[in-house]
Amino acid sequence: MEEDQAPLAPAPLVGMELIADEVKRLPDSPGVYRMLGEDAEVLYVGKARSLRKRVTQYAQGRFHTQRIAHMVHLTRSMVFVTTGTETEALLLEINLIKSLKPRFNVLLRDDKSFPEILIRRDHGAPQIRKHRGAHTIKGEYFGPFASAWAVNRTLNTLQKAFLLRSCSDNVYEGRTRPCMLYQIRRCSAPCVDLISLPAYGELVEEAHLFLRGKSRTVLDRLSRDMQTASDALEFETAARLRDRIRALAAITAEQVVNPETIDEADVFALHSQGGQACVQVFFFRAGQNWGNRAYFPRVDKADEDADILDSFLGQFYDDKPVPRMILLSHEPPNMALLSQAFSEKIGRKVELSVPRRGEKRDLVDHALTNAREALGRKMAEGSAQTKLLAGVAETFGLENPPERIEVYDNSHIMGTNAVGGMIVAGPDGFMKSQYRKFNIKSTELTPGDDYGMMREVLRRRFARLVKSEDAGDGVGRPDLILVDGGQGQLDAALEVAAELGVEDLPIVGVAKGPDRDAGMERFFMPGRAPFMLEHKSPVLYYLQRLRDEAHRFAIGTHRAKRATEFTRNPLDEIDGVGPARKRALLHQFGSAKGVGKASIADLMKVDGVSQPLAERIWGAFNKG
Repeated sequence: MEEDQAPLAPAPLVGMELIADEVKRLPDSPGVYRMLGEDAEVLYVGKARSLRKRVTQYAQGRFHTQRIAHMVHLTRSMVFVTTGTETEALLLEINLIKSLKPRFNVLLRDDKSFPEILIRRDHGAPQIRKHRGAHTIKGEYFGPFASAWAVNRTLNTLQKAFLLRSCSDNVYEGRTRPCMLYQIRRCSAPCVDLISLPAYGELVEEAHLFLRGKSRTVLDRLSRDMQTASDALEFETAARLRDRIRALAAITAEQVVNPETIDEADVFALHSQGGQACVQVFFFRAGQNWGNRAYFPRVDKADEDADILDSFLGQFYDDKPVPRMILLSHEPPNMALLSQAFSEKIGRKVELSVPRRGEKRDLVDHALTNAREALGRKMAEGSAQTKLLAGVAETFGLENPPERIEVYDNSHIMGTNAVGGMIVAGPDGFMKSQYRKFNIKSTELTPGDDYGMMREVLRRRFARLVKSEDAGDGVGRPDLILVDGGQGQLDAALEVAAELGVEDLPIVGVAKGPDRDAGMERFFMPGRAPFMLEHKSPVLYYLQRLRDEAHRFAIGTHRAKRATEFTRNPLDEIDGVGPARKRALLHQFGSAKGVGKASIADLMKVDGVSQPLAERIWGAFNKG
């Protein structure tokens, strides 16, 4: 008697068949869809006014390119989210693309925050400073500026024109005499009452007006004040006002592109070639050019320029301030929808346009020229970089050219303020957003123990790598590790790698030659005798650049730590001594050293210092 056999389960639906089956259950409403491949890999994120109509196109095989056909073929499941409006769908799509980084979407890369100028409002004498990141400090933020250079240039001019302080609150509270910035006429010295707080507040408001685009109002006021001072024969005051007027005039005179009819706008121009694209962005605020930056989004050869710009704009403004006007080189398919989404985001109308003539067209053409030139430079550099990385792979016996190279160096002076630095490089050059610094924390190390410091740095880095891989993301795994030093440093690195079970990482020690001569470097690898490269080898020059960058980063981090340590005031460590009492003590005794020499009775004479506090202060300076 034959046994009954269970029927075979039907094969799971994939590709177009799977999508056709999903369409049957989709609503005719706005939403976002995700196509997933093997192991739930996110292949693509899209939005639609009607999910049913949009996804039906995939089910019917309406593919514009072979790339889309390949994406459909790889699809193993889909996820759908309905929204109330198409605008909500657009915003959700942007958020998902940025967080999931799907394989088949246009993707904005190098999306770091822009520097801004901040006028702090949490102090009686507001500070003006450079700021980057979230708006967590009370005050007014002005930006974006395209680069640190652009914001520093403007800050220098504002200091000359409005004499606002840039020092930290700790430095401000500890001053007993004006600093050098006052001597060179960059600050009005509110810290030592050389200007009253109401008068200083007027300078702050003038700076605020200028950064809001009211430069003409500020200049007219300064001109009137200068004339009044001159008529009253107060020539020194008139001269100071003249210098401030010149500083404000210089901020626009120095700019190559300075529009007359545009107060606030961002200009986007895209140029694509050979499967690569560059988007050049110019920022205009307060009638001034606040710099430009080139972006190189991840694209495919089949992507249309207008579609690239469409996706780029949404991702770009996901976490950045939106201006009143956005000028474009190409008209994106969702231009009206983007305008509506941006307008809802900031609560006022945002105009998107592709100008055809006049000054606005000139600005777009200028940005387009910059995009074309930047892409040409990148393609030339990329070709050379590809050859260099292939040479690195051959030199160190790697299976493939490295995508991520990590270089480590330590810096200290006789073991003090010790830090480790990690820099990262790859096909696109130095990846500065991936740089990391490591404050050496171990108290068991002998001062100056370079091997011990390298062990601590790599132990922390490799532990983070193991944790990342255990979580399943595998983020930031290096293809090559270079450590500054010879066999000893290499052994320290290999010891840590073995300890944490990451022995498959290629690690190379780079030792400086005799007398630290460039070109005489020796390379140390497990299982190979130390070797050198040809003196004029391009690969050797490239490795020297990596090592020098790691050294620059490590020593810069060390100097910053040392400067912080140097400026730390002993009074900051005493419980009960806040900014007001600290300032009173410094006024009374001239310096922290003077406070340390004072008796308890003398300390009690300072306003606000009780006997218990005086005893604590005296004890802090007279331990034992």
